[in-house]
Amino acid sequence: MATIIEVAAAAGVSTATVSRVLSQPGRVAEATRARVMEVVEALDYRPNVAARTLRTLRAAKILLTVPDISNPFFASVIRGAEEAARDAGYAVVLGDTRHDPEVEDQYAEMLSRREVDGLVFLGHRLPASLEALVAREGASAPIVNGCEYSPELGVPSVHIDNAAGSADAIEHLVEFGHRDIGIITGPPISPISRDRLAGVLRAADRHGLRDRLHLREGDYGADSAHRAACALIAEGVTALFCFSDEMALGAISAVSAAGLSCPGDVSVIGFDDLPLARFFHPALTTIAQPKGMIGQRAVELLVGILRGSEPVERQLTLAHELIRRASTGPAPTPR
Repeated sequence: MATIIEVAAAAGVSTATVSRVLSQPGRVAEATRARVMEVVEALDYRPNVAARTLRTLRAAKILLTVPDISNPFFASVIRGAEEAARDAGYAVVLGDTRHDPEVEDQYAEMLSRREVDGLVFLGHRLPASLEALVAREGASAPIVNGCEYSPELGVPSVHIDNAAGSADAIEHLVEFGHRDIGIITGPPISPISRDRLAGVLRAADRHGLRDRLHLREGDYGADSAHRAACALIAEGVTALFCFSDEMALGAISAVSAAGLSCPGDVSVIGFDDLPLARFFHPALTTIAQPKGMIGQRAVELLVGILRGSEPVERQLTLAHELIRRASTGPAPTPR
């Protein structure tokens, strides 16, 4: 296996330059960086992470906490985060907090003990044990929030405009002539759920339809949505907007259980664009999030902080997209 000395000699640079190319590429001229990387690839050089950790007193690890690892939405986020971390020379430690504040704090202690260099958390709560760190270090605290958007937390965040995404979903249903629309939200404690509901209400107000919305609370799971959808169908809605694709699957099942068709009798639209959404029956209309990009950019923000650069954009809003598929269609003609 090649050594850093051999790489430096072949590239005609110092070992310090090779180290900077691999750990702080932004500090090296592009031509030099390209020449060193060409040699690194040709010699199949692999940095000694353990030795680097001893020299820098860094763990070379990033902690990524997930509120519910069983939720398929997070799989793509995790993959994007892991790929970005690996490219930057970090390993990822994954923690499933199960929406439990005590578990969140237990994982956060890994940062306090320097077992990890930084934290990306995908839930809506900043662990209580890290509040003092954020208050003290501000933008230098190695903590980034992904998926959620809570500016009061005081940490950089990567997310989409959830209110705009929900407004797009309502506009889509209104264009199809739907007026009595059922909304299955997430838990109100979630900023995502609150933002999506705000977008729903804003779009409904534009069309004078707020009084014709039918609201039910879900928990982002299919079971809760199935129960809520059964009640909403009984109230006579012609469309259902669910705040997650998993809930949309439960809603479609409820339409079928009522002896109705989707979208002939009741249209259904979800949120997230899970990989399986296009294989639902019918294929699911949904609001797509750039899930992998959320994980990638969150880690990139964190790595920038770890390398001493304050994020240019502390609140990074990525683009969403309305994906039109077979689960939505024109409102049925009143009988």
